Amino acid sequence: MEDRYVLVTGGAGYIGSHTVRLLCSEGYRVVVLDNLVYGHEGAIVDESAKLVVGEVGDRDLLTRLFAAHHFIGVIHFAAYAYVGESVNDPLKYYRNNTAEPLTLLEVMSEFGCKSFVFSSTCATYGEPERLPLTEDHPQKPVSPYGKSKLMVEWILDDCDIAWNLKSAALRYFNASGCSTDGLIGEDHSPETHLIPLVLQAIKGEVPEITVFGTDYPTDDGTCIRDYIHVEDLATAHLAALRHLTGGGDSLRCNLGTGIGISVKEIIDIAEEVTGQKVPVKYGARRPGDPAHLVADPEQAKKLLNWEASRKDPRSMIETSWKWMSQPHDGHFPS
Repeated sequence: MEDRYVLVTGGAGYIGSHTVRLLCSEGYRVVVLDNLVYGHEGAIVDESAKLVVGEVGDRDLLTRLFAAHHFIGVIHFAAYAYVGESVNDPLKYYRNNTAEPLTLLEVMSEFGCKSFVFSSTCATYGEPERLPLTEDHPQKPVSPYGKSKLMVEWILDDCDIAWNLKSAALRYFNASGCSTDGLIGEDHSPETHLIPLVLQAIKGEVPEITVFGTDYPTDDGTCIRDYIHVEDLATAHLAALRHLTGGGDSLRCNLGTGIGISVKEIIDIAEEVTGQKVPVKYGARRPGDPAHLVADPEQAKKLLNWEASRKDPRSMIETSWKWMSQPHDGHFPS
């Protein structure tokens, strides 16, 4: 069988590393391009994957990579993803998340690579006008982070018209969990995701978890979100790659379970899984935090024959706890 080379940008990051591992297990030849600002070399656990340290906007490097490998497609994870930081430093986000991928797309066009799987986000929708969120919901992002991702979606639409680039923009909801075997996991600095923060509080790595808002119009007063296991996200990227390289048309899909879980429910389940109490502090609502964010995942099921297999948040917390309980103490070996 002819080698099936895939370029994965940001493949040493949280979701990228789980996807790289899956691609390798399915027989793809993976080249990872990562600047290791937030990624970890130790997250590339399959020896067949080749790690190249560099920038997505480095045209000379990209040209060398595309000349050396016949890439059948690109999966693009590389991005900054801290919403608050994007508000304070918007140009950093527009440069990294929107401008630098233009160079990647230009080189793809030059080498005739026409399959692009894009790591997008539910943040492109902004404040929900109706729930659950469907792909035709108005896209009115409220942060530079969400805007930077939406701009790429627009660019991909234009590239489809101009030179027949086929793309899959996958709009994640709340990525969570770690690999089932505990080999790779979530290691952000700073950490902003709820589940690892709760578990860090249990371990005493942070003094407490702050619950922002207890007066939302929900059953227990805390925000409700749609948590999607990282290994399910990986299978969705594989399905999208196969769809595009098999001649499928461009698509836009939500990646979620369609099930809403409150902050308080996550804390309660974490206490059950670990057998320990979570030290909690209650604070005011954060500006821009909607009460509910839940996906309608039907389009991914229809177009990609994909749906989440781990819909119980317990599995996300259990795999995260397993990862965080490893001897590496929650960090990848250097």
